[in-house]
Amino acid sequence: MNQQTTAPPGAGHITLMAAGELRDALTAAQHGDRPAALAALMAIDADSWQAISDRLNALGGSLPELLILLGGQP
Repeated sequence: MNQQTTAPPGAGHITLMAAGELRDALTAAQHGDRPAALAALMAIDADSWQAISDRLNALGGSLPELLILLGGQP
């Protein structure tokens, strides 16, 4: 079965680079490497940040909540 996820109405575009940086940040947070997580998050462009935030809000959460879930304290 091919399941496709759609973005919430009005959500912007997340660049491939930003998706990779977010993945790296989440992986670093899981491993407790806060400096690497922060560096990866800081590398995300502003438009992608907004799109990421919009998608997380549509799911009822936020990036800080996700980081806490994955790696303990923000």
